[in-house]
Order: sequence, then C-alpha cells, then structure tokens
Amino acid sequence: MSLDSDIIVDRRRIRRKLTFWRVMAALVAIAAIASFALIATPGARGTFASAGSIARVHIEGLIRSDSDRTQALERLEDSQAAAVIVHINSPGGTTAGSEQLYDSLVRLKAKKPLVVVVEGLAASGGYITAIASDHIVAQQSSLVGSIGVLFQYPNVSELLKTIGVKVEEVKSSPLKAAPNGFEPTSPEARAALDALVKDSYAWFKGLVKERRGMDDTQLEKVADGRVFTGRQAIDLKLIDQIGDEKTAVTWLVEHKSVKKGLPVRDYKLEPRFGDLSFLKTAAAVTLEALGLGSIAHQIGQTGVAQAVDRLGMDGMLALWQPAASN
Repeated sequence: MSLDSDIIVDRRRIRRKLTFWRVMAALVAIAAIASFALIATPGARGTFASAGSIARVHIEGLIRSDSDRTQALERLEDSQAAAVIVHINSPGGTTAGSEQLYDSLVRLKAKKPLVVVVEGLAASGGYITAIASDHIVAQQSSLVGSIGVLFQYPNVSELLKTIGVKVEEVKSSPLKAAPNGFEPTSPEARAALDALVKDSYAWFKGLVKERRGMDDTQLEKVADGRVFTGRQAIDLKLIDQIGDEKTAVTWLVEHKSVKKGLPVRDYKLEPRFGDLSFLKTAAAVTLEALGLGSIAHQIGQTGVAQAVDRLGMDGMLALWQPAASN
C-alpha cells in the first residue's frame, strides 16, 4: 500500500515538472520569436526595397497617427522600387491618423507610381487612405465608402447616481473638458462637438470630391455614411476598377510605364510595439503546440483585442463598424 502511494506521489511530481518545463519552453519560444521579429522587421534596421521590383505595402486594422509608419514610407520614397501597390483592409480609425497616412501616400505617389488594392474593406479612414492613389482597384465583394465622421464617448452619469458617486470639478470655462462623461452633456457642449464633427465631415467630403472628380450631386449619393460593394462603388466613382493585385500590376504596366514581369515584394511598415502582432502570432502558435488551440481560437473570435485597441483611440473617428449581431 505504501509502495502504491509512493508511486502516485512520484507520478504527480513528474507531471508537475513536465508542466513546468512545457510552460518554460512556451515562454522561451515566445521570447525567441519576439526577438527575431524585432531584428527582422523593418522597424529595427529599415526595410529593403530592391531595384527591379514592385513594393507591396499592407495597411490593415485601425489607423492611428504613427511616426514610425511615416518614416518607413519616406524610406520607400528613396528606395529603388519601381512602383508601389498598397493593399488596404481597414475600417478606418482617427481622422488625424488617417490624414497623416493620406499625406504620406501622396508624397510617396509623387515619387513612385502607386495603385491601391482594396482587399476586403476600405471604409472611413481606410477610404481616406485609398483616395491618396490615382487608381483604386477592389474586388466585387469588397466594401468601400463610409464617408463620415464620428465623435463617440461614454456617459456614466446615471451609473454614478445609482452608486452614490459625485464627481466635482473646478474649471476655467463651461466648455473646458466637455463632454466629460460624468454629467449630462450640456446643449452648449453638444453644439461645440457638432461643429467639430461637421467641420471634419466637410473636409472629408471635399477630399473625396476633389480626388474622385465628383460633382455635388454625385457626392451626395455616397456621403451619407454607407458602405458600398465593389460592384456598386465602381458605378458611383468611388473606385476605378474591379480586380486584384494582378489587375493593379497590369494597370501599372499599361498606364505608368512600369516594366512588365517585375516581381512584387513585401515592404513591411514598422509595427507599433503596442500592437505586438508578432507576439500574438507567437502566443497562438505556442497555445496550439501545447494542445490549447481551442483557447487561441476563442480569444481570436471574441474580438477583445480589437475592442481594447479601439478604446485607446482619442479624438474624432473616421471609423466604420457594423452593428454586433445578437
């Protein structure tokens, strides 16, 4: 009986040690992948765009102001790349970040032939990014548009009343730090916000009108905040052509005198450290290796990371998001 107990204790001890070393191996793997990513990514040493090739740039996810991305695009301006294809799959982001990216691509376009390919979504700030190009290609089922501006903020004043909390303040003028979410929004504060949104909306519409060559009637058809499929967008002058990257390459050859047969090579913009995309990948791979693939899948499906990312954005948004399904 004592021997059996010893065997059970030994097995449990071995199992704990095995679990410990599995966890340690997972952490080492994540650290190794992260270190390799920091060394290999363009942010660490600059991105090489070889002569005799077309650079492929990806703009994905939420768009914020990003000086690292701006610098990477400036390096691309001075590279030996023959042309640039910008792939966009973004619901937008902050208006300031979208404007910054638009300006960077306009400067790049002045030095390199540039074409945009909408992979799945170019909405709001993503569409601001797209119209930096003189030619936009999208698939039939891609979504583009959502021309509009949003200022969104939570108001927890009723909740504070319920739990008996009152936030007091001393401020220099009635509209300082308004709205603050701790009290009902005053008519004056709402009017001030409305003026901000309308001014940015007018800027957005003016940009679309100029870049897409629309008259006022055409602009009004597309500037109500809706998204459109690629099939609809081509008739509405939001895009120029239905197709994919091969279509974009053909356009560059036929209209920008880019040499036929050049390879298309990735030019990766420097990732923001806060995004930690390489760590997310490493973590997913590690969880799979440990037999926890279902957990990795659930984390990816919940959209927790995207929600946290959105909460971190300040200021006015040029952002499209479909209503959550029940």
